[in-house]
Amino acid sequence: MKTSFGGQKLSLSLASAVLSLFAITAQAQGTAASQPGMKQGQGMSNHGSDAMHQTMMKGMGKMNDMKPSGDTDKDFAMMMKMHHEQALEMAQAELDHGKSAEMKAMAKKIIAAQKKEIAEFDGWMKKHP
Repeated sequence: MKTSFGGQKLSLSLASAVLSLFAITAQAQGTAASQPGMKQGQGMSNHGSDAMHQTMMKGMGKMNDMKPSGDTDKDFAMMMKMHHEQALEMAQAELDHGKSAEMKAMAKKIIAAQKKEIAEFDGWMKKHP
């Protein structure tokens, strides 16, 4: 069933969630930077953190530029694919720059799971142009 209101509502809800995550991340970084004796990014790999931040900003821009189709299912598939692509890039940044073996293992699991789901979204979208 196609409903333009439903499609827009889904898009706005997902975009709102992404913006909330970004705001929390930015606030946490700002809080660390405002602590006496601490610098922005202190205690973390700037290369990895910068890569993840750039990925988040790029992905938010892509989602923001996406015009809702009015088909909730299609919009869900397109936005979730973009979201999963961001997760792949962020997980790769963790593998490239992270230090925690536990987080690197989590990043590997995320990469495997997200690739599978992206393929599922692609398959569904091919069947429903």
